Amino acid sequence: MLYDALTAESRRNDALDDVRSGALDRVRWLVGLLERQRAEFRHAMGHEHRRSRAAGAATQAEIDQRLAACADEEGRAAVLCLMLAARSDATSLWQYDIEIESLISRVRGWTPDEVAVMLLRATECDRGYRLAPSLELVLNAADQLDADGRRAVLPWLRHAYTRLMDTTVEARRRASLAQRLRVLLAGADEACLPEGLIPAHAPWAAPLSDRAKTAPTPELAGLIRHLASLSAPRPAQRWRRTCLELVDAASARGLVADVLRALAEDDPLCSRDSGAHSGWLSGDYHYLVHQNDGDLARGVAWAAALTAGPAAVRHLGALALRTGGTRSDVVEDLKLAGAAVNALAETGDPGAVEALWGLRSRIGHRALRKQLDTALVTAAAQQGITAAQLIERSVPDHGLAPDGSLERELGGHRVRLAIEGAATVRLTFTRPDGKTSRTAPAALKDGFPDELQALKALAKAVRGTLAGERARAEALMSAGREWPYDEWCRYYRDHPVTGTLVRGLIWEFRDADGEWRAVAPADGPSGRPERVRLWHPIRAATDEIRAWRERLVAERLRQPFKQAFREIYLLTPAERETGGYSNRFAAHIVHYRQLYALFKERGWQANFLGRYDGGYDGLARAEFGDGEWRACFHHEPAADDDGGHAPEHAATDQVRFERRDGRRWREVPLAEVPPLVFSEAMRDVDLFVGVTSIAADPDWTDRGEDRYAGYWRTATFGELTASAEVRRAALERILPRLRIAARCTLDGRFLTVRGDLNTYRIHLGSANILMEPDDSYLCIVPSRGKSGGTVFLPFEDERLSLILSKAMLLAADTKITDPTILHQIKRGA
Repeated sequence: MLYDALTAESRRNDALDDVRSGALDRVRWLVGLLERQRAEFRHAMGHEHRRSRAAGAATQAEIDQRLAACADEEGRAAVLCLMLAARSDATSLWQYDIEIESLISRVRGWTPDEVAVMLLRATECDRGYRLAPSLELVLNAADQLDADGRRAVLPWLRHAYTRLMDTTVEARRRASLAQRLRVLLAGADEACLPEGLIPAHAPWAAPLSDRAKTAPTPELAGLIRHLASLSAPRPAQRWRRTCLELVDAASARGLVADVLRALAEDDPLCSRDSGAHSGWLSGDYHYLVHQNDGDLARGVAWAAALTAGPAAVRHLGALALRTGGTRSDVVEDLKLAGAAVNALAETGDPGAVEALWGLRSRIGHRALRKQLDTALVTAAAQQGITAAQLIERSVPDHGLAPDGSLERELGGHRVRLAIEGAATVRLTFTRPDGKTSRTAPAALKDGFPDELQALKALAKAVRGTLAGERARAEALMSAGREWPYDEWCRYYRDHPVTGTLVRGLIWEFRDADGEWRAVAPADGPSGRPERVRLWHPIRAATDEIRAWRERLVAERLRQPFKQAFREIYLLTPAERETGGYSNRFAAHIVHYRQLYALFKERGWQANFLGRYDGGYDGLARAEFGDGEWRACFHHEPAADDDGGHAPEHAATDQVRFERRDGRRWREVPLAEVPPLVFSEAMRDVDLFVGVTSIAADPDWTDRGEDRYAGYWRTATFGELTASAEVRRAALERILPRLRIAARCTLDGRFLTVRGDLNTYRIHLGSANILMEPDDSYLCIVPSRGKSGGTVFLPFEDERLSLILSKAMLLAADTKITDPTILHQIKRGA
């Protein structure tokens, strides 16, 4: 008999035995209907399937009808009966959530004992997918209790909270239920903190735990509960106002600052000692915050940002880097990192912008970088300027002199840190006798180890800023921005780091007459101009571009990035006809992993191709024009490629453009894209194809593969791209100054080199070589780590350096000793 079984199971020898047995007696009719329903179900599994199925439907209808007619007292007894009768184990599955929810929503008069019975029954579920819905229903009844009633069920509320946090439950549902339980607990006892709300063994939570043990107050408990209620990276204004009030009421400004410092600096937890952080991770690993405690940690970060102000900036930046950076001592925690990033923007301190800008170069996760960009916009709005203005005003100077140098005296030695060129930051040491070296003398290593370490750390920081500024300055080539002259001088020309770069670029100045005049690198404008902008060859006449290139080579001026020799990409008639996309760089076969690495190096965001859902459609995207435009480069695994998990080769496809429209992106025709944006985006795509194409692979034909052989023969010696045309223009100016000039001739898309053993033609795009008279292929694989020698180049170009190094080698072919190369030359001759 079901009634006897339920009665026996309900006897727990506790204060609630009478409540459970009384409920079963009150609705004994319901027990009878449930027993009949189960018998009909068993018959439905046998030969009487159809008849039993119809009878089961009739019984369910009778149950629903009787429950709908129940008054409050009988309805409450029915809920207890249904919860006691529910089963979810290896022997049977009977759940009555629909019936229970309907009853709880309408019956009234819940007693503390009845709620206690339901709480205890709900927490007996050993599976999270059952505990959560059962507990959710019971809390609907608990919400109806008054303060005295909640105090009466306090032990069972605490037990329910502990069980919830110890059971695997979906994160959002657990957070919602935990918050409801904390509200009920606070209604019962304002000073009550649920067990486990403050993680007992987490080093970062030690300040909270100590205060809660030594000086517990209702105000402190209210603050901690409030901090743990934050489930989003950015809290609402109401949450912030309440947080400020509670922090001051609990006198906890110093407390939240201490907890934030611990999050940023203290030891992490180890899964070996503290339990698993996430079920999908295996083995021993370190993590900072357990997934159950994430809301509390995020609340602390925001509380510190709202109350500690500038003092919180350093620790918020360190926390974001620790939990979201690529080289961290703990498992990645993107939600906590996002909270730290967003909180940084709200501190209102100018130093926060510097911290956010520094994080952009050290955090690679796409979603987190989006939050960084949003945080920079937020911080800029607080200061009444644009995000771009905020960034350029926040570049650290590291205490350097205007010329980008710094000197220190250590024990009679002079140490100089200086920016040399666009990518070099060097430490030099001058001994008391005047001798200099790039290696620290032993006297400094032994006598001033801390000071020396600090200088090395400073040099590393300056290198990071210099690299970031170089990338930012080059990104301005697509922006078309203008600056008031005084503002440009302050934040660009006279800045110790940025100035070392911009003084090597060509700038245009506009006077009161409205005419723009370009000025050579390191030269100043005449008079006092009103506006300044970065010179771009797409706005210049051909003669002006040629003159600037001649001047750079003649005066040996090396620019921080390619500007005078920059490639120009104009819209072609074919692209005007297609309208929405460009096929200019489609149908190329490229080395995929090299392509993906180049995407990341150039700041493009791309999915990784592979054998998974969505892994066959590659899309790389990057923003241009101060973030108002976005280029999209489509690619896919090459046909017949069998590279395992990831393809070995990829095939390139269309390039499309989108324009920012509020918080969304809208695809636009190519004709609407500004020329600067179009040219700069297509320049990147040309770089991707030119560098990673198999046509640039010198030993491709030696692999014995027939795949893509037709493409390789066509592309490796084909028409020159814009970047190859610029390479040709540079060679026109460089070759006459070389000792091999008499042996070299520029012939269409080739550099022809006359050696003593043969005549060679080096393709200006791929750098591959053909030998006369029959155009046989000569394979020369460049040695790694070797540059193009001492030849001056006005810009960095590995392919140009490679062409020159091959030309110098082949011009003196009688001195070649490599047997592999000699064998090919003699065979060709």
